[in-house]
Amino acid sequence: MAWLSSSSRLAPLCLLLLVAASLAVATPEDYLNPHNVARGNVEVPAVVWNDTVAAFAEEYAADLYAGGCHLQPSSTEDYGENLYFNSDQSSTAADAVASWVSPTLDGDWYHHDTNTCTAPAGESCGHYTQVVWYNSTDIGCATVVCETGDNTGVVVACNYWPPGNIPGESPY
Repeated sequence: MAWLSSSSRLAPLCLLLLVAASLAVATPEDYLNPHNVARGNVEVPAVVWNDTVAAFAEEYAADLYAGGCHLQPSSTEDYGENLYFNSDQSSTAADAVASWVSPTLDGDWYHHDTNTCTAPAGESCGHYTQVVWYNSTDIGCATVVCETGDNTGVVVACNYWPPGNIPGESPY
């Protein structure tokens, strides 16, 4: 009986170690650099890394991993959020930021002069506007590699403080 109770206490630890092993190695600069290039393109000040925001992103990425790596927005109102999934396990933080920014680089979807979005059905400008949101000064991100189940690939979770995408306000 004692062995059973001690092993049952190890189960959460084993899950934590499994999730930690699946966290991809990325530096804060891997996330900051592509964000700050996009922000620089519209003359918005650079964001900085925030360990508290990063801890939230890591915890949420671990939750997504535990849930089979199916993207689901968190319920936080404390931070803005961008989520990314790619079935290519070599996908990077820069790939995630590019996916949030690229449809709008040439003004294809977001039109700053009118603060409007003309994204096709099922798409939005919210990922882009959160990346370049002027008042969002801090970010924290995490990447998790999903190697089992029906959803193998890479999940990137980035959180922003203070949150952006305030209805009726322009991002910059």
